[in-house]
Amino acid sequence: MLAKRIIPCLDMTEGRVVKGVKFKNLRDAGDPPELGELYSQQGADELVFLDVTASSDKREILIDVVKRTADRVFIPFTVGGGIRNLDDIRQVLSAGADKVGINTSGVENPELLSKAARRFGSQCIVCAIDAKRVYENVSDKIVVDTPEGKCWWEVYTYGGRKPTGIDAIKWAIQVEEKGVGEILLTSMDCDGTKQGYDISLTRTICETVNIPIIASGGAGNIEHIYEVLTKGKADAALAASIFHYGTYSIGEVKKYLAERNVTVRL
Repeated sequence: MLAKRIIPCLDMTEGRVVKGVKFKNLRDAGDPPELGELYSQQGADELVFLDVTASSDKREILIDVVKRTADRVFIPFTVGGGIRNLDDIRQVLSAGADKVGINTSGVENPELLSKAARRFGSQCIVCAIDAKRVYENVSDKIVVDTPEGKCWWEVYTYGGRKPTGIDAIKWAIQVEEKGVGEILLTSMDCDGTKQGYDISLTRTICETVNIPIIASGGAGNIEHIYEVLTKGKADAALAASIFHYGTYSIGEVKKYLAERNVTVRL
């Protein structure tokens, strides 16, 4: 069995790590390369860097931050936010990133995903899906009966600012067909709440596609991570607040999981 991965997420804006609630009210959490190095030393399996305002501000990603991080981190890391074309992907990978995360530009130009997968390899391309619950029974959406009620999940772009009307489950199927190697799935409803991941969303998409799913949004304690990796069937758990503010270390999380028979890299 493949080991489950624990991945700290560093949301960035203007070169600093920030954290908010439901994509709003961002507050400072530190320097990206410093935090990246710390998590690498603690035993993180990978890192994810997301420039959360690059698309909405219509600016390029901060390549200098990527380069400074690559000099200090020796585990795989993914960089997303503001990736608009193949040249952007080439620059980020050349700066030291191992993978790129694509959300907005992939929704607006799905062929970018297939071209990127062919050019750089599926293993380098991560599709980020930011999804929000819609409690409506709509005929052209995949409606799921969850403990909270029947709903479908809508894809958002531009850092959670723009609803698209796209069904997240159908979009996940499409991006897999485009050759994407992995999906970073974020519940906008749970993001920053520390109340737990959206297990219904995560499990549904994990059961629908055959590529790895990184679950994101809502981690408040170790039990939440255990739950999304078991009940949610995620291949990896991404978290931010619990690591940034010292609630838990990577080692504590992995020890807890290993004691409960979850395969992790210790």
